[in-house]
Amino acid sequence: MTAMKIPMFRRATTRVLFLLCAMYFITYIDRVNVSTAASQFGAELGLSHTQIGFVFSAFAYPYLIFQIIGGWVGDRFGPRRTLAVCGVIWAGATVMTGLAGGFTSLILARLLLGLGEGATFPTATRAMSNWMPADKRGLAQGTTHAASRIGNAVAPPLIVWMMVATSWRGAFIITGIISFMWALVWIWYFRDDPRQHSQITSEETVTLSAYSGIKERLPVPWRALLARMAPVTAVYFCYGWVLWLFLGWIPQYFLHNYHMQLGKSALFASGVFFAGVIGDWLGGIVTDRLLRKSKRLRLARNVMVGVCMLLTLLSLAPIMLMSDISIPMAAVCLSLGFFFNEMTIGPMWAVPMDIAPKHAGTASGIMNSGSALAAIISPVVGGWLIDRTGNWNLPFVVSMALMAAGIALSFTMRPDRELGAAPAQNEPATKFV
Repeated sequence: MTAMKIPMFRRATTRVLFLLCAMYFITYIDRVNVSTAASQFGAELGLSHTQIGFVFSAFAYPYLIFQIIGGWVGDRFGPRRTLAVCGVIWAGATVMTGLAGGFTSLILARLLLGLGEGATFPTATRAMSNWMPADKRGLAQGTTHAASRIGNAVAPPLIVWMMVATSWRGAFIITGIISFMWALVWIWYFRDDPRQHSQITSEETVTLSAYSGIKERLPVPWRALLARMAPVTAVYFCYGWVLWLFLGWIPQYFLHNYHMQLGKSALFASGVFFAGVIGDWLGGIVTDRLLRKSKRLRLARNVMVGVCMLLTLLSLAPIMLMSDISIPMAAVCLSLGFFFNEMTIGPMWAVPMDIAPKHAGTASGIMNSGSALAAIISPVVGGWLIDRTGNWNLPFVVSMALMAAGIALSFTMRPDRELGAAPAQNEPATKFV
């Protein structure tokens, strides 16, 4: 039997990718459900917009800390055990959010959520580096992150429906139980070494890179790795600023800026987030196709990221230029901005695997710490600006400045130089694209 005759959905590699997609989908529902539920728990608990912003961002403090630590843990102990433990922790934190009785307990639950989800994406990147062919890593990253944006898109109406059916507390408890179920399926089905999986075929394994097992315990070249990943992290901070502003405030934006009913504002927010789904998926396809056709990593990664950030900036420009922007125009601008911002995901998450394939979890954790830092600052700054000025458009105008910085920084990344590889194996330093 040849690889072409194996139905795609029966391949072990495809099923592992689907399991990872499910994880990305669930984790994003669990981290953004507060933005929809805030209209109820904020009123019930008497919270200001600034306090709600702190609830949004509390998740990001341990999330930031455990990016690098969690990536190292994933490399050290393997994705199978690491993600199973993470799933149990973030599931418990989601349930605790539904049981919170005030501002302090909400903050504590969100801190625990950040602890549980901190290692997930870096560890998933380690799993993909073992389970996905090198020329399909951008697509794999784009597909999994598209699943996370589907979580963003369905979260507002789904959480509203759960809130109506039960309460805002019930919505968190239900989603927490779903997370527990995912952790059980993961530990049952996944194996760190693809070649040890009972359902994988030789036709699949021949396309995969040699397994860099957890038993090898390669020492991490921290100084060199941090230096190489510093510009990548800076670019990802700029991306993350826009991402977390959208995730935290888009449902509230339509609800309060245009005085919509909760259900209608949730639908508009879903429309914006669904644009990100397409952007994630398309970005992964484009970066892989550029790489296959040009054989130039800097074209497929750097140039693509810079162009997408420029288009994000241009998409948000009408919000700055029009003082009384209409609902349809605002929805279009925000959707386009989120679409182009998310197109950077495929190339950005492929970069750590390009630079340090043997330390992909640690490298991607370093990169994702930039987004985690943005997650701490961006929602709070957004809430403070709204409280101080009453202008719901102003936070999105600030994001344009971050996009401009990201464009310039994107050309400082060097995915074409693998860490520890001999110079002859890389493109010349003077070759820009």
